[in-house]
Amino acid sequence: MTKRTQLTEAAHRIARLAVEEDGREDITSLIAVAKGTRAEARIECRSGGVAAGLVFADAVAEVCSTRPADWQVREGDEVAAGTVLGTMSGDLARLLRAERPMLNILQRAVGIATATRAYVDAVRGTSCRVLHTRKTAPGLRALDIAAVLAGGGAAHRADLARTVMVKDNHWRALELAGRTLADALADARRRKVEGLQVEVETAEQVESACLAGATRLLVDNQLPATVADWAARARALSPGIEIEATGGITLSNVREYADAGADYVSIGALTHSVSAGDVAIEITDGAAP
Repeated sequence: MTKRTQLTEAAHRIARLAVEEDGREDITSLIAVAKGTRAEARIECRSGGVAAGLVFADAVAEVCSTRPADWQVREGDEVAAGTVLGTMSGDLARLLRAERPMLNILQRAVGIATATRAYVDAVRGTSCRVLHTRKTAPGLRALDIAAVLAGGGAAHRADLARTVMVKDNHWRALELAGRTLADALADARRRKVEGLQVEVETAEQVESACLAGATRLLVDNQLPATVADWAARARALSPGIEIEATGGITLSNVREYADAGADYVSIGALTHSVSAGDVAIEITDGAAP
């Protein structure tokens, strides 16, 4: 299955859930809209920002049996306040049925993409990439990740199935089982897992992770100076190992982490506490049946 197919399937799953939340029928439209009335509408980004969520919005339109939008922007375009993202036309009752689910999706996606772009701009000129985390809204991870990518961020692990990530509680679990990190990562390699990521909180853990064969270190909640020191130690022990800084990273300090030698910065705030963009749908014209 291609990534495009996966995205389309995820978009339709999210769209179905979003529409189902509004119940079996739109009673207001049943009493207010004459059957067969057609209309045109425009989708406006009142706040400005980075366009995102277009595939997911089109999936909502399809679930509501109306035509997808005629988009005037592309995913990832930076737009000024008041920009018309696209237009729609079709049966008015169906447009109204699609309105709120589409807006809920678009405003979240625009907010995430816009926040991501700010971080990407802050590290521009370095080799550091901005990553999402799994701190996403339940059921909306595909949307959240797509929005981060639209903002110029890069893909992190999207689930638990393909990449090992040994965190603090896993270190503790290994101790309780009487196993070493090297044992665990060797087991992962036997399972054909290539991404072996290990969170480190001390210089001793840095050395243990490198000697055990970690492919990436997650340096959690450390100052940029510590990231620089641990990155140098790690690369001396394991040339080519990747360094990811996470925890406590903000727009005001993210450049410091990039300059300290982090290959990646992962930022939960991109998705767990994002401010929504201001997106609206306005009916602009209509025709009675």
